[in-house]
Amino acid sequence: MNQLNCITPQVLNVTHQDPLLEMTLFVPSELDYFKGHFNVAPILAGVVQLDWAVKYAKQYLGLADLAVQNVEVLKFQVVIVPDMTITLKIEKKSETKFVFSYHSLRGQHASGRVVLGHPL
Repeated sequence: MNQLNCITPQVLNVTHQDPLLEMTLFVPSELDYFKGHFNVAPILAGVVQLDWAVKYAKQYLGLADLAVQNVEVLKFQVVIVPDMTITLKIEKKSETKFVFSYHSLRGQHASGRVVLGHPL
């Protein structure tokens, strides 16, 4: 696995029709984020899930390249573990706001609303 793949999930499928984005992601056990994050039972940290949502929202939905100003109604319900396939859904609400959620066969993993603001 190359260095880039050690910090990003494997994208299996992308469905994009503005303002909606749906991505199927495979979360490999080789991700650097699992190292040291609970060795006995590794989980994907919430901050990583948030980072991926912001990255893909900007990449696919043409959101402004601004820093995250606020994260609202952020909820983490079910942990994401190594070698899991998940679905990330993002809906663009404006040029500076989007909502996201992660789902799998285990249910909803996380959701939230992100507001972008100050220039990077």
